[in-house]
Amino acid sequence: MLEKILPDEIYNVLENKVNFNSINEIRIREDKPIVLLIGCQRTFLSNYGTTSNLKDAIIASKIMIEDIIFRASECSIYSVNEQIKKGFLVTKGGIRIGIGGDLIEENGKIKTMTNFSSINIRIPHEIKNCSLSAFDYLVNENNVYNTLILSPPGAGKTTFLRDFICQLSERNYAYNVLVLDERGELDIGRKGCLGNFTDKISFAKKTIGFENGIRSLSPNIIVTDELGQEEDIDAVNYAINCGVTVFASIHCESIESLLKKPNFEKIIKNKLFERYVLLSARNGPGTLEGIYNENFSRVRI
Repeated sequence: MLEKILPDEIYNVLENKVNFNSINEIRIREDKPIVLLIGCQRTFLSNYGTTSNLKDAIIASKIMIEDIIFRASECSIYSVNEQIKKGFLVTKGGIRIGIGGDLIEENGKIKTMTNFSSINIRIPHEIKNCSLSAFDYLVNENNVYNTLILSPPGAGKTTFLRDFICQLSERNYAYNVLVLDERGELDIGRKGCLGNFTDKISFAKKTIGFENGIRSLSPNIIVTDELGQEEDIDAVNYAINCGVTVFASIHCESIESLLKKPNFEKIIKNKLFERYVLLSARNGPGTLEGIYNENFSRVRI
């Protein structure tokens, strides 16, 4: 998909001089060097591959940024305006493009974004079996535990969720799984990626997705990414009270920082989640730092 949205001069360098499978992000800013995130390291892109030398870096232009967004929208910015209003758009294949620019408001509501000045292309990777080190602590013969995946940005929580769904299917746990893919990142468009027992609702707010999904699709498990707002927590509480298992993630660097997050008092007080999985990028994205129970006692070191 990247070959369809990137300028040829950029794509050709990435294809021939850089290992695509190692790239996590491509940051393109107006009149600034193009920056790659490879593993946990940031480096400039040059015509010869990667470089730490600023004078060799490729400098992006405003026209380049606008052209990438136009291509990613399949030549129709209007058709993806609802996504752009939220600051991103998602291509087929789950590539998420975060967008910086000028937000235009009307009557207190965001109408659109113009004057695009930067983009962050996040490249999803399917890492087979990355959830297996935690799998047996999250699933037993009778049920799947309500689980929250904690990690800082770029440390593998979405990849972990995606693989966990696949592992359930491959092991013939015939649970009806509903994936609430609010940002279009969980389903990367590959055949069988989300398993054989999975339904999907994409680009809907979690409150709507939880309510409509439970009513219409009767899931046993709901998987969703990046809880944050108080209404997200209320949606989780609603689902669990309906007897639905919730498997979710949150941007968080530690158990201690989770305990300090606003809006999460209800989760902690009511012990909504039975397992907490902490990931980091210490030894590369997806490093398992620990698994904790509802009382935040370690069940796996």
